[in-house]
Amino acid sequence: MTEILIGRNDSTSVNLDPHYGNRHGMIAGATGTGKSVSLMVLAEGFSRLGVPCFLADAKGDLAGLSMAADAPGDKLKARLDKLKLTDWKAQANPVIFWDIYGKLGHPVRATVSEMGPTLLGRVLELNDTQEGVLEVAFKAADDQGWLLLDLADLRALLGYAADNAKALSTRYGLIGTTSIAAIQRALLKLENDGADQFFGEPALELADLMRQDMSGRGIINVLAADQLILKPRLYSTFLLWLLSELFEQLPEVGDLDQPKLVFFFDEAHLLFDDASPALQQRVEQVVRLIRSKGVGVYFCSQNPDDVPGVILGQLGNRIQHALRAFTPRDQKAVKAAAETFVANPKLDVTAAITRLAVGEALASTLAGGGVPTPVEQVLVTAPCCRIGAITDAERATIRQRSPVGGKYDHPVNRESAAEILARRADDKAAATAGDPPVQPGKTGETGWGGAVHDVLFGTARRQGMVETMGKQVVRTMGSQIGRQILRGVLGGIFGGKR
Repeated sequence: MTEILIGRNDSTSVNLDPHYGNRHGMIAGATGTGKSVSLMVLAEGFSRLGVPCFLADAKGDLAGLSMAADAPGDKLKARLDKLKLTDWKAQANPVIFWDIYGKLGHPVRATVSEMGPTLLGRVLELNDTQEGVLEVAFKAADDQGWLLLDLADLRALLGYAADNAKALSTRYGLIGTTSIAAIQRALLKLENDGADQFFGEPALELADLMRQDMSGRGIINVLAADQLILKPRLYSTFLLWLLSELFEQLPEVGDLDQPKLVFFFDEAHLLFDDASPALQQRVEQVVRLIRSKGVGVYFCSQNPDDVPGVILGQLGNRIQHALRAFTPRDQKAVKAAAETFVANPKLDVTAAITRLAVGEALASTLAGGGVPTPVEQVLVTAPCCRIGAITDAERATIRQRSPVGGKYDHPVNRESAAEILARRADDKAAATAGDPPVQPGKTGETGWGGAVHDVLFGTARRQGMVETMGKQVVRTMGSQIGRQILRGVLGGIFGGKR
């Protein structure tokens, strides 16, 4: 089993043991200190071991993982000599590009049913009453056999719930139109962030994130997030859904020789900024428990205190780049970062954090028995890929060679709740409008015969008994058939089973 080299100094090296790769980790440091390079080093190391990775590319520079590094210049040669990397060679990594907006990669989609009412309620920051109303709406759709695929389906369902609040309250429990309106307003905010492009089909299958190439290297999945991070609500929605789906679908495996999948969350503070206590609690729960599924989660942020303390305590593998103590908050962050490392008597950690050069870091990983090693100041190793962005032509070439392009590049719009409810509204409007006027003398009957005919078959202004009974039979049959359709709400970790 090969360890992943993080960096070296004159006397020792720091390596990440893949057996503890699912114990999560943290990469922190100020802008421009080398966090992205450290992330690339870890992603390449896991990929060489056959472990698929998923990372959010917030600045566009991580796309360089798909290209081999340029021929080493004098600066890189000096770095390689200092690191004693005699076997280093430029090499591209197997990469699949993804993009919620479908511009810089394959579209990433999920259905509303997969999100589930509880997780969706957390993301929309609904209170308990509003979340209960949303659960009632999902239950009504489930009983009617209506698919909930995109936001149009959810909007149609909420409209149906508002129009039939009394009937739904009688069957499922009290719901109020005020709560429905609040849900619709929260949904509008999420839609304005671009969520209408995220919800739909074909939905992402997790197996497509856990691929290896023909040589056995793990695929590195790169999500274009330079525009996505401008919409924090949508960004956190996607990441939470992905973690939830992994938690629900993957079996318990405990500690393996190496992880099944490794996640890198750049700009990690966006997951927690302005998050409600309930939502933050759910994130903490997932991060704490997903380790047993063989999934490692690595957060990347400027300050360690961007991540809540409960989660920070779960991050056993740590890479800390330089922090600049210009403000009282910065000084506090430096002190907090220093205190999270296992002390090294030969190193003043607090002072070292502020003096680290670009490409240097303080590193500590888990060793035998899951015990953290004393912190070491190291020169981070050089990745074999390109450091920096790629051209549009290079991205297009990688995308054309992708094994999943034909599966996700074209949206699918099946009949679902929106179409069914629209058709029902049209049928109701047609029934309300009545039949075409009957021309005088059409029946050729007058007196009692004409009166009986009008009662049975109707007139220009009202329908007759035959038509009324016929429509009632059709409605009854349709209701019976509808109750036999089993859709099942595909929830996240907080919902039911698929």
